[in-house]
Amino acid sequence: MEDPRAHARELARESIARGDATGWFEQLYRESERDGLAISWVDLAPNPYLVEWLYGRSASPSGRALVVGCGYGDDAELLAALGLEVVAFDISPTAVDHCRSRFPESPAQYVVADVLAPPPEWTGAFDLVFEAYTVQVLPGAARAACARSIAGMVAPGGIVLAVARSRRQEDPEGLMPWPLTREELDAFLIPGMRLTNLRELVEPGDPPVPRFVAEFSRH
Repeated sequence: MEDPRAHARELARESIARGDATGWFEQLYRESERDGLAISWVDLAPNPYLVEWLYGRSASPSGRALVVGCGYGDDAELLAALGLEVVAFDISPTAVDHCRSRFPESPAQYVVADVLAPPPEWTGAFDLVFEAYTVQVLPGAARAACARSIAGMVAPGGIVLAVARSRRQEDPEGLMPWPLTREELDAFLIPGMRLTNLRELVEPGDPPVPRFVAEFSRH
């Protein structure tokens, strides 16, 4: 059986070569639904860094939340269970349909949207925006454009929580998902945004995986 990460990389390479930085997501999810293929980032559980952030706070967040690249919906369901009004989106219609089928009674709203061209009404509309591993799978200028777009959807007083693989500036770029440098994180810092907390950690493994868990807030 083909390695799921290697297969995703090949789909991404072909799509990017055609000038389409995001079209491969739908192909990957569609193949997974049709053929039962694994997707490397699908755990069917909430992101552990989101869980840690939520339960490490003195008070739960409230208001409207947006989940970027929601996949199969576990992060959105966690936030909805805490009482937030949740919108979760993915560029893949297949992934969104799976969320709706998996959680038919969910209060979360699952929609198809492109992070690089989100609906205008989302601008400055959310109290919490959660992004994990979306920016890092995009190439070139699309990375910074994605981070700026995500930051632009935060309401005044709101927060972006972003999780990504990390690397030092002098380290090789490596393979997709391409880790972010500390400098690339600054793309979230559109006017009115500031970095309020940054954790740099290394997950044990072979090889170990360095990550950023970054919290940005909007004035």
